[in-house]
Amino acid sequence: MSPAAPHRVVALVHEPQSTFELACAAEVFGIERRGISTRYVFGVCTERPGPLATRAGYDMAVTDGLDALDRADTVVVPGWTPTDEAPSPAVADALRRAHDRGARLISICSGAFALAHAGLLDGRSATTHWALADELAARFPAVEVDPDVLYVDHGDVATSAGAGAGVDLCLHLVRADQGAAYAARVARNMVMPPHREGGQLQYAAPAHPAQFDGSLAPLLAWAAERLAEPIGLDDLAAHAGVSARTLARRFADQVGVSPGQWLLGQRISLARELLESTDLPLDAVARRSGLSSATNLRRRFLRALGTTPGGYRRAFRTAPQDPH
Repeated sequence: MSPAAPHRVVALVHEPQSTFELACAAEVFGIERRGISTRYVFGVCTERPGPLATRAGYDMAVTDGLDALDRADTVVVPGWTPTDEAPSPAVADALRRAHDRGARLISICSGAFALAHAGLLDGRSATTHWALADELAARFPAVEVDPDVLYVDHGDVATSAGAGAGVDLCLHLVRADQGAAYAARVARNMVMPPHREGGQLQYAAPAHPAQFDGSLAPLLAWAAERLAEPIGLDDLAAHAGVSARTLARRFADQVGVSPGQWLLGQRISLARELLESTDLPLDAVARRSGLSSATNLRRRFLRALGTTPGGYRRAFRTAPQDPH
């Protein structure tokens, strides 16, 4: 995708609009960043252009109407409140029309309700904020609601959990569109982790809140610098000075996955960046990312990404003359 033909992202807003959910998409897709090529253009539309009330106590001016969705490559529904208010026939038709012509539709938090009202989630798995999951499942029995994950991506339609998970989904889509290296640069500019898998758990309040003894951040940083080494659960626990069982519990509480799953995700991410930015042979990529061999690298890529390392490299290899 060349900068001359950027991917057009349009957010469909509805009053009272959540400013944070809208900002999740705007920050990822709508900001020009110094030193990073601009590959998206971002706009906002609503059914009736003009002043639109937000949940933050102020109005915002929206000048584009629903016809903006006809020009979008990706349509974002950044929340939909009240959730029991169905979109008007015009809005539902505009969403279905965008989907029918090949636009990608995504929702953040309660935005899943708008997609469900339009029939775009029928027969699919989807997610929303954990506190709204039961309502979504009860009102739309044709939707398979997963209340635990950060996001669900079907390619043409994707849904995310509450608030910050919207950033995770948007960065995931940038990664799918532009590759791991470009998405990592955007994430670093935002001071965000470069990638969280959609299957990670939402941070819903537990029935009996856990007492954390400290953040895992220093341990994660230590491990991320040693991915080529054969570190595992026992090594992580020894470095943290706790038992393997205690560490596994902290990972579940703070990261949402097991230590092994986290390590594998980090190693696959590093392999993706190496495939994009270097001409290293697959065996060397596997060794540097801690995946031991080209055979294991291929197996992990097929399982995680549905493609081979060679296919991924052909799709996302960064041209030497385009470092951004």
